Amino acid sequence: MSVPAKYRAIGDFHEYYAGARVAPYLTLFVGGNHEASNHCWELYYGGWVAPNIYYLGAANVVNFGPLRIAGLSGIWAGYDYRKPHHERTPYAPDDVKSIYHVRELDTRKLLQLRTQVDVGISHDWPKMIESFGDHQQLFRFKPYFKSDSESGKLGSPAAKYVMDRLRPKWWFAAHLHCKFSAIVNYEQETEVDSARGVVKEAGASDHAKGIQNYAEIDLYDATGEPSNGDVHDRTAKIQNDDEIDLDLDDEAPNTSEPPGAAATPSPDVVEISGESNAVPLDLREQLPASFARPTPISARPVSHPEAITNKTTHFLALDKCLPGRRFLQILEIDPISQLPATDLPTRHRLTYDKEWLAITRAFRNINPLVSPVPYDQGEAHYRPLIEAEEAWVEKNLVKTNKMVVPENFEITAPVYDPRVGLQPKEHPKEYTSPQTVTFCEMLGMENYFDASEE
Repeated sequence: MSVPAKYRAIGDFHEYYAGARVAPYLTLFVGGNHEASNHCWELYYGGWVAPNIYYLGAANVVNFGPLRIAGLSGIWAGYDYRKPHHERTPYAPDDVKSIYHVRELDTRKLLQLRTQVDVGISHDWPKMIESFGDHQQLFRFKPYFKSDSESGKLGSPAAKYVMDRLRPKWWFAAHLHCKFSAIVNYEQETEVDSARGVVKEAGASDHAKGIQNYAEIDLYDATGEPSNGDVHDRTAKIQNDDEIDLDLDDEAPNTSEPPGAAATPSPDVVEISGESNAVPLDLREQLPASFARPTPISARPVSHPEAITNKTTHFLALDKCLPGRRFLQILEIDPISQLPATDLPTRHRLTYDKEWLAITRAFRNINPLVSPVPYDQGEAHYRPLIEAEEAWVEKNLVKTNKMVVPENFEITAPVYDPRVGLQPKEHPKEYTSPQTVTFCEMLGMENYFDASEE
């Protein structure tokens, strides 16, 4: 786990992992920057980290009853975006951090979805989301957010790509340790400041215009404070002197340049040691093909999928789970997705998503652990592959009633032993998750996350 050593303390998750306690409600989560990353690594495709607590994996879409839920784990760091998931134990100091950085390959798979989802979840906020809420109040609460917003460093481009593609009814995030809500209206034409990447005309919060969400129940309403569209600093009243802002440790600066946004050198200029050196193009053309700079193919779709019809996304981030902080809110969510009635179990169960399983199979020959990661071939390339895999999923899984996520949690690593404490003598081992084995066998694909000694 990425956390300064002096702040490491055992919490209560080990009790859920060991079975001493069981979560009273089904709990879904995505990975952030303070997870047990080696445990999440075992469950790259998603799985139970404890009974009734389900990790969505690096990227995923699952269904719960009539709701379609998409998730993207990790936080943004542009310098790691196009890398594979190369981190393996024993971790180097840099690996402890890079392991939770979001990757382009996982984002790419979510961008292949062509049908409506109801809920999107990311740890990092989607880039520019502050422009659609009360950003002035946000900057008063978190003053250093203003310069990050103005420089385009606040939030995740990857999460924005996915949110803008999927346009769910709700998008939930965390990471920045404050409650913040916003409404993104995709019907509204927006003027974008190209220098900042921040919306100007449509940036005014719909909350500020008096639009209320009546499906929202704020458990703090009884305090008399505003409950909708505001950022609140309750720490001014209740300050925890032992608290450290774990997201402000020694993490490298957030590099928020989207893929392909960086300036590309002129084809007849080569940069050497920071100097510009003109090299005749005819000399460069004499080099072997392996020396040529690869040409990335745009991942942006030609047009927005017709089946994704929602025009308004409600964004909500909550604060840390601490006394006096706004960390809990109850919502009623009516589905807007169109799941076939035959896909719905008789009672609400967590089920696989047909389209997502097809996408997973279409990408099954790309090993997410090794370099180089193949460039995005574009939606026109992937669409026929995914359509063929949807037919496979329909025949082999839907028709054979194998779409319910099995409740097959198994303990893979030794449970916490107080006698050993937090400083074991040996480095943590890698384990092969039986859940990942079962999932890969179900889809007929290689398990790249087999950590056996063989």
